[in-house]
Amino acid sequence: MSESEFLAGYDPAAYERPALAVDLVLLGLRSGRLTVLLTRRSDPPQAGRWALPGGFVGIAETLDAAAERVLRDKARIARARLEQLYTFGAVGRDPRMRIVSVAYLALLPERDLAGLGAGSDLTAASVAVPWAGEAGGPVSAVTERGEALALAFDHADILALAVLRLRGKLDYSDVAFALLPEHFTLRQLQDVHEAILGAPLNKSAFRRRTLDRGRIAPTGAREAGTAFRPAELYRFDRSR
Repeated sequence: MSESEFLAGYDPAAYERPALAVDLVLLGLRSGRLTVLLTRRSDPPQAGRWALPGGFVGIAETLDAAAERVLRDKARIARARLEQLYTFGAVGRDPRMRIVSVAYLALLPERDLAGLGAGSDLTAASVAVPWAGEAGGPVSAVTERGEALALAFDHADILALAVLRLRGKLDYSDVAFALLPEHFTLRQLQDVHEAILGAPLNKSAFRRRTLDRGRIAPTGAREAGTAFRPAELYRFDRSR
């Protein structure tokens, strides 16, 4: 049988097929805490719970195109650097049918989280991580008052893996700089590391190690609008 004859007689309904979706883990910093963007589900299943922005992939749509559409339509963010995180395919992860979700991770500047509060269909919730380092385990999303939000489906697991991946990449990649303005102080850089790691760092040791690694360069300028001696501003040196 030729290729064309095989395809002409092929029945696409011969095998059951799962639905395909994308979910976005959009992380940033707000008030010095690691924060995730969530949307409230208005329809069943699990109406009223909070979820990562997500949606089904169209039959003629690529995964990346679907993720960018969800970013615009659900998260109401024009653009972000999205990268695939992991594929979640547990059989019972959604009560409607078999749905496989490809999760994407993006890091947001603080301005994209400003002004978002509970009570609307979109909120920025702090990520509470009870484990240290890269031990892994459950995480939760909490309001500014410390109240845990009920998360839909397996989105707590997706969020936990995103935190684990972020911590694992912190030491060798540019993830910390994605959460900073173009010019930043060493204190701001340490704040980002502490928020991601969920633990305080020794100031002197952090600065010495950061400067020794040579990944940042001084700008020659100092921060403005401070009542104390203005700190020196640095930039991420992409050439190193």
